[in-house]
Amino acid sequence: HVYFRCDLCGKTFNRQRNLKWHQRRQSGDKMNYCKECGRGFPTLSHLKIHELIHSGVKKHVCDQCGSSFTTASELKVHKRVHTGEKPYKCKHCDRSFSRSGSRNLHERTHTEGNFIKAYSCDLCGKSFAQVGTLKKHKVIHSGVKSYHCDECGKSFTQLGHLNAHQLIHSGVKAHRCNLCGKYFTRAGTLRKHKIIHSGVKAYSCDLCEKSFIDAGSLKRHKLIHSGFKAYTCDLCGKSFTQADNLKTHQVIHSGVKPYICDSCGKSFAHPRSLKIHQLIHSGVKAHSCDQCGKTFARSCNLRRHQDTHSGIKANSCDNCGKTFSSISYLKRHLRIHTGQDVYCCDQCGKVFTTATQLHHHTFTHTEERPYKCDLCEKTFKAPHSLKGHQQIHTRKRLYKCSYCEVCIYIFILYFKPDCLEQLCSLNII
Repeated sequence: HVYFRCDLCGKTFNRQRNLKWHQRRQSGDKMNYCKECGRGFPTLSHLKIHELIHSGVKKHVCDQCGSSFTTASELKVHKRVHTGEKPYKCKHCDRSFSRSGSRNLHERTHTEGNFIKAYSCDLCGKSFAQVGTLKKHKVIHSGVKSYHCDECGKSFTQLGHLNAHQLIHSGVKAHRCNLCGKYFTRAGTLRKHKIIHSGVKAYSCDLCEKSFIDAGSLKRHKLIHSGFKAYTCDLCGKSFTQADNLKTHQVIHSGVKPYICDSCGKSFAHPRSLKIHQLIHSGVKAHSCDQCGKTFARSCNLRRHQDTHSGIKANSCDNCGKTFSSISYLKRHLRIHTGQDVYCCDQCGKVFTTATQLHHHTFTHTEERPYKCDLCEKTFKAPHSLKGHQQIHTRKRLYKCSYCEVCIYIFILYFKPDCLEQLCSLNII
């Protein structure tokens, strides 16, 4: 291929006329401007095509999913989602793309060092190779969201973000993972997902050595170490490192729980919470511990469980020296010292770090025993007591004593494994 390079920003084009149009955009010379948004176009015909976006007319309809588009060329590109066709191949690697623009942007990642990022944002200092990209970026700071979703009313700063969002409403998930069968609306999301299967976490935090699959996740994680929480709830004053976390939190104050479980009727404020809850009804526990065979519905619960086998408790409390296997346990413990977000029993004054712990504790003040064994009808005040009791019926070999090679059953209800081995060595059991 012969590529034509812009002397100002280094961007390349496969046609000379495209380079000329690009240079006119850069200089602002003889441009046709849209009255609605001010965007400039090199020809009047390009402007007319663009104006269809503002008119809302979408007469080109996909016969497979019903999605509609303003131009025939947009429909043609969209159909590649269904066919899987990717005609634009990168000249540097094996990756292919359904759009030439996506291919061109990708190719620049191979030669990024050759480009001068001469256009800097005067608000945040971020630099860009093209003046157009800088203009798009500045819209974020302005807070203007000109592109609205007709389905849910959500607004976006860029048309591309709106188009990506509308795939959620269409229900089309054309990108399938060949390893687990999960479907995704976007090819980029599928690529990120596949990294999970590879186990590669190339982005490591230099402060705590935690690793992540992409640079964005690492960047978000580092905000935790900085302690900078720019997003504050105006109702309770709680601060967050990310805007999304604040939005999620604010739903709690509204009291609205629109996501209802079909099996038990329990309602949730967020769709993710409902999805996690439904795993209880499905009974599916796909994540298994390779050391003891215990299974879990969620991978994060498995990772937390595996810390109990390692015995490593790297997270230490600065106030009392107590150590914890995970940062979340440490954060929960710190509430006791700070007195914030703690739950106090109104009968005995005992303090708990979660509402669930307080709820279970209240049964100690009553005769109520709501947790019943379905095999012997014995009742318990706490769910963990019932779970421990049920091990007697299953006769599951929970712990094998390293001292006498005998497997312990019933004592699991009262002792930890290391305590049992100590008792065994002293001939107490």
